[in-house]
Amino acid sequence: MVDQQGDLSPAVVDFPLRGEWRAINTPAERVPSHGTDYFGQRYAYDFARLSPDGRRYTPRGLLWQLAAAQPVSAFFSWGQPVFTAFAGYVIAVGDEWPDRARINAIWELLRALLNPPRPAGRDYRPLAGNFVLAEGEPGVALYAHLRCGSVRVRTGQAIASGELLGEVGNSGNSTMPHLHFHLMDGPDPFTAAGRLCAFRGYERLDKESWLPVAEGVPGLLERVRAC
Repeated sequence: MVDQQGDLSPAVVDFPLRGEWRAINTPAERVPSHGTDYFGQRYAYDFARLSPDGRRYTPRGLLWQLAAAQPVSAFFSWGQPVFTAFAGYVIAVGDEWPDRARINAIWELLRALLNPPRPAGRDYRPLAGNFVLAEGEPGVALYAHLRCGSVRVRTGQAIASGELLGEVGNSGNSTMPHLHFHLMDGPDPFTAAGRLCAFRGYERLDKESWLPVAEGVPGLLERVRAC
């Protein structure tokens, strides 16, 4: 896979979550992974915590799931800790953007199709929700859709890999609680190009066995975990 600069080698970073997750968007399946290069997200990941049978939240009947609004607290991803993926510096923080407290599957799909939000000038929160931009040797990482009030770092702060950064939320252009993570070659998402990144160490489920992965790109809905 070649990134926008023609570089075959992905940047290698640490996995920003703990426990078991699945990539509901991944550059392993398509490029651009989100169907667009906009906002530097050509090689973006979306990670959600799902049950072994693929459920996103505490089960209800199918019709109820489609027609009724789900509280975000019912989703397995909600409030899970997010950690820094590499050492560097925090270059921008956005917090205090409200989470979408309840989610209706039909309405969220229509909203995303008919009225996709855009950043308001340099305020990225209408799109990214509560976010952190961090710069280091691999590039600039965007951690997006964090829970309102959960951001634990500040602009200008030096960070090591594995530091607590915030919690998974449902802020901004989010249809369910999840972590959006992508890497760029510069600090301005409007002009930066996306960079492919792989994760240094995690495990993937192969049938009934967890197998170690070094410098891997998780596949679509592949069950992965990190400690």
